[in-house]
Amino acid sequence: MTMWVFGYGSLLWNPGFPVARSETAELAGYARSFCMKSIHHRGSVEKPGLVLALDEVAGARCSGLCLAVEAGHEAQTLEGLRERELISSAYVERNLAITLNTGETVTAVTYVIDPDHDQYCGGISLEEQAQIIAGAIGGRGPNPEYLYNTAAHLAEIGLADADLDWLARRVRDLTA
Repeated sequence: MTMWVFGYGSLLWNPGFPVARSETAELAGYARSFCMKSIHHRGSVEKPGLVLALDEVAGARCSGLCLAVEAGHEAQTLEGLRERELISSAYVERNLAITLNTGETVTAVTYVIDPDHDQYCGGISLEEQAQIIAGAIGGRGPNPEYLYNTAAHLAEIGLADADLDWLARRVRDLTA
């Protein structure tokens, strides 16, 4: 049985595991947003950055990529994803139904935000998000780089996100 992983942020451009197949896809009931304070990868405890997470929202839809893990790499992929995504307990690992662009529905490992976690920060304005992202740096590099890579990759695969595009332009202005 194929192991699928749903990518909506950095997994789009840096999956970190061997991908056998990649399909654009959609997840119902969740919205992609910068609703998680990053104190490890794209910020620090002293100066948190922001990373994308899936926030459960009735009627929302999030587009992304469904990535099929190369056969024989499932266990090491899951272990690597857990090390990367569950560095704090802000993300929750779920197996969710994802609709591929082909119309097929698959179950995919998906990381969603725990809205009760202290790193959750849903509902902040785009301008405030831009101000935070512009000045944060973490263990995996500058927060703006994460934003730029994600926005660019979404556009490249035909899934441009208007909020991310606005944020990318605004952060470029702030860091110029």
